[in-house]
Amino acid sequence: MSSILLVDDERWVRTALRKVIERSGHPFQVVKECSNGLEALEWLENNTAHVIMTDVKMPVMDGITLVKQLQERKQQTEVVMISGYDDFPYLQFALRAQVVDYLLKPVEVDDMSSCLETIQGRLAKVDAAKPLAAAADEDEQESPIQQAVRYIHSVLPGDITLQEVAAKVHLNPSYLSQLFKQQMKINFIDYVLEHRMEKAKQFLSQTTLRVSEIAERVGYSDLAYFSNAYKRITGMTPSEYRKSRT
Repeated sequence: MSSILLVDDERWVRTALRKVIERSGHPFQVVKECSNGLEALEWLENNTAHVIMTDVKMPVMDGITLVKQLQERKQQTEVVMISGYDDFPYLQFALRAQVVDYLLKPVEVDDMSSCLETIQGRLAKVDAAKPLAAAADEDEQESPIQQAVRYIHSVLPGDITLQEVAAKVHLNPSYLSQLFKQQMKINFIDYVLEHRMEKAKQFLSQTTLRVSEIAERVGYSDLAYFSNAYKRITGMTPSEYRKSRT
């Protein structure tokens, strides 16, 4: 059973799409529903889906921005765009982005069935190629720092400490701190801070979330402290940065 992530700001539309998918008769199951692109990206940080079906127009983060973000992250997922508008610019973007299909609302069972049949064929080809790729790929042992960096990014933008990471990679905190600075050319605290602020930048430029909401999402309960930290790293306050991007 292949998994589907549904992204649409209207709950009744998601319910209707779920029913159409079920009625198509293909082995696909909706495993998660999100109301905007940002929610979808956050869910995808720790989860996977074979297919993402996304609306075009949504608040906070629309479908086009979501697709662009998926491309930047090199997300290996089949994407279907769904819209209530038969607008050529949207269709043109979908073609350029090489999404699997562009479906118009209300989505009929026949159209969904044809779309899922295409995806099923594409997924089958990917599965057939996996054993060959696995045989060619040698197992490489990660270094403690590689393990540490991977763990840091699995937790970010939430709060994380050197002691916590050291425990995960089975190193003394003091030794990990020295090793981290030596290999990454930056100390642990600054590395975490820079990547938190990088996440904040994405929220500021790609969403309509308030600055206070963004501060909370990157682990800061104090808005003033967040603004000062952001300015120290970027040279601008969050509000100034957002204005510069418009």
